[in-house]
Amino acid sequence: MTAAHRQPPVAFEPEFISGLKDIFEDKIPFNRVLGLEIMEITPTQVAARIAMQPQLVGHFAYNRLHGGVISAGLDAVGGLAVMAAIGAKHMDDAPLARLHRFSRLGTIDLRVDYLRAGIGEQFTLRAQVLRLGSRVASTRMEFLGPQDELLSTGAAAYIVS
Repeated sequence: MTAAHRQPPVAFEPEFISGLKDIFEDKIPFNRVLGLEIMEITPTQVAARIAMQPQLVGHFAYNRLHGGVISAGLDAVGGLAVMAAIGAKHMDDAPLARLHRFSRLGTIDLRVDYLRAGIGEQFTLRAQVLRLGSRVASTRMEFLGPQDELLSTGAAAYIVS
């Protein structure tokens, strides 16, 4: 595709980003338990972070992050990426109308590969949508350590209708 045929990148309104952060960080209680904080929201990629907390430790001797925290975090940012993609797909709708489209979003399949131990004070999670269909969205996710080393990867499918 030539540059003349490419559509300009979508820029989300502050109201949409604020609403998405409110849903993700405040209205989903488990995300609050994990301490998930959004760092970036674009139509093609999202990023969040988790700070190590005593209640997230899975192995006391090594102060290693629990694998369930990694899995849940990857699932959450995968869902966030789908929300951003749906928001971008429906830019003709008002920001609040787009935020209501997420009510039926749910995980239908999740795969996590644990590559390295989750040791550190801060972790970064990234996700992108590989395909947004009318009923199902597919995502790819990464869980990174303090030096941006890849600790885990994930792939998921979400019901969107």
